Amino acid sequence: MAPTKDEVMAALGRVAIPGRGDLAQSGFVRALAVAEGTVRFVLEAASPEEARSLEPVRAAAEVAVRALPGVTGVSIVVTAHGPATRPSAPPASAPPLAAPPSLTIGRHPTPQAGPQRVTGVDRILAVGSGKGGVGKSTVASNLAVALAREGRRVGLLDADIYGPSQPRMMGVNKRPGSPDGKTIEPLRAHGVTMMSIGLMVDPDKAIVWRGPMLMGALQQLLTQVNWGQLDVLIVDLPPGTGDVQLTLCQRTHLTGAIVVSTPQDVALIDARKAIDMFRTLHTPILGLIENMSTFVCPNCGHESHVFGHGGVEAEALKDGIPFLGRLPIDLQTRISGDEGVPVAAGDGSMAEAWRGIAQRLIQGGMA
Repeated sequence: MAPTKDEVMAALGRVAIPGRGDLAQSGFVRALAVAEGTVRFVLEAASPEEARSLEPVRAAAEVAVRALPGVTGVSIVVTAHGPATRPSAPPASAPPLAAPPSLTIGRHPTPQAGPQRVTGVDRILAVGSGKGGVGKSTVASNLAVALAREGRRVGLLDADIYGPSQPRMMGVNKRPGSPDGKTIEPLRAHGVTMMSIGLMVDPDKAIVWRGPMLMGALQQLLTQVNWGQLDVLIVDLPPGTGDVQLTLCQRTHLTGAIVVSTPQDVALIDARKAIDMFRTLHTPILGLIENMSTFVCPNCGHESHVFGHGGVEAEALKDGIPFLGRLPIDLQTRISGDEGVPVAAGDGSMAEAWRGIAQRLIQGGMA
């Protein structure tokens, strides 16, 4: 029988950190999960330097957890939250969300003369789809993490205003700060600088805005966030071909777009509309990704094509668009997204698949 989370934390309590007590009380442990005998968690440090110093702690933690009865695998990822100094332990009574920044999000857009560049950002890649449910947000988060692991300075903007999911997928639940009431300080997770409207509003409340407020919010998230120096900013678009897509393509200098689709005909119909929209708005299409391409039974190894197979690659070939790769239906990808640790942040076949896509973008000069 697999251990409980309490048993894992008890084991981590036996891992000493010089000057900081034990690992369980240190505040480093994030996104702990136990599934089918495999224990996964993140050690989130305050800075890259502190993250490097945690390698002996990570190794000791792996030994301690593997010694527990019922453990069949251990995955520990060390990440850096940002440059700020982390306290030795979080206050026990601290609320999960800090006070909101003193600025208004969701106003009407301000006038501007043509497409603008985002300060400090070299390239902007939009990840879109013609319809919902094809894994576009999963692609955006994992692609951002995979590019960061390849040494790129990466930002992730959740532009799905009505249905923001990146805070959950990236394991972030803090409100960003705004020291001057004008500029928003983004958050960092898994080596990625990220921002989402979901961090600025009550997560249980629906956002009921008309188009102008939607466009104003997107403009603020692009121009009022202190993104710093980035090699690439990944923008997770909402499904469809509406106000957000139009605003982004017309008001921002985009490097290009990546379109995600499953191989089934119904999804491809809408993917073609997304392709046509980007072309109409003179946005280069950098490639297509086929998601949920196949399913391999974990018990018998039989491969099933639940949504068909190869349709996206055929569409890319027909339209002369680069085909960036296909991704299977994968249980661990779903679990990792729900737990706030993108599968690309770990090891294994799926992490390697994301690494391959990231490398193709880098080698093509797109990221």
